[in-house]
Amino acid sequence: MAGSPESLSGQDVGSFAYLTIKDRTPQILTKVIDTLHRHKNEFFEKHGEEGTEAGKKAISLLSKLRNELQTDKPIVPLVEKFVDTDIWNQYLEYQQSLMKESDGKPRWFHSPWLFVECYMYRRIHEALTQSPPIDDFDVFKELKEQNFFESQESIISLCTYLQELMRTIEELDEDQLKNEFLKFLQISLWGNKCDLSLSAIKDYKFYVSLF
Repeated sequence: MAGSPESLSGQDVGSFAYLTIKDRTPQILTKVIDTLHRHKNEFFEKHGEEGTEAGKKAISLLSKLRNELQTDKPIVPLVEKFVDTDIWNQYLEYQQSLMKESDGKPRWFHSPWLFVECYMYRRIHEALTQSPPIDDFDVFKELKEQNFFESQESIISLCTYLQELMRTIEELDEDQLKNEFLKFLQISLWGNKCDLSLSAIKDYKFYVSLF
């Protein structure tokens, strides 16, 4: 029986994993840093000088993270104690155990792509956690709301179609039910194209032909 294939990583130049680590993740971090810059007055109004310093600290931590990523530095353990910190660090140790001694430590372009992308978001969370009193600030809120409102046309179309389907669903035969199921499965896949990790680097409107 064949073993599991190797995990996708940034070592595969031109692959989705490579382009994710090389282009998309640094651009996401740049947008996050820009968001913090744009809200510096809000931090001051809410928290005074403490808020200003917290914003600077978060920006500094995220800028350091971006540099680590772009220069393929070793992936470092999480330092801020949180409920999942030990799990993340244990998994990092596991990745280290899979490497040859000559490979050194797990790095951004040499570790499994899914791990390093999730790790990046976890480090964003850590940077905010280390920067009270702005530790509850959602750096993705504006982008999520913008994408939601720009997708209203498709949302209304989908809801209207679903309401009509529920009204007549008991009249459908097995083949028709299968076709409807496949339609909604395809819509779910299209919806994944609007995942912020894909769309955060550019303006993206979820305008597709749904039916």
